[in-house]
Amino acid sequence: MRRHPMLVSRALLLACLLPLAAFAGRPGVAPAAVAEITARPDAPLLLDVRSPEEFAAGHMAGAVNIPHDQLASRLAEVEAADRPWVLVYCRSGKRATSAEAVLAKAGVEVRQVEGSWLRWEAEGRPVVVPAESGR
Repeated sequence: MRRHPMLVSRALLLACLLPLAAFAGRPGVAPAAVAEITARPDAPLLLDVRSPEEFAAGHMAGAVNIPHDQLASRLAEVEAADRPWVLVYCRSGKRATSAEAVLAKAGVEVRQVEGSWLRWEAEGRPVVVPAESGR
């Protein structure tokens, strides 16, 4: 039995896109809207999934740092924050997408900051840099 090449191509494309559709959560949140959203009574947990070093070099006000590669083992911290949803970011969006998948699989409502940290900085948004201790 011979299969038509176009049907095989479409089937392969569909098979590749279905897993992505499962992780295609809600639309992202524009950096300009983050301050207003995080100030609401029903504010999300603002989650920075970059490394501790990146976080210490500067982060969004109110953000909690849980590196993306530790998130699965630290989900209890996300749940303990007792927030209705999570707003996640990293440097470029790659780690945030990975974190979004982990959170969604755990049943957590999650959205990403559009453009993540690179867009935040490019737009000149406020950056929190913790004071160095001992100075």
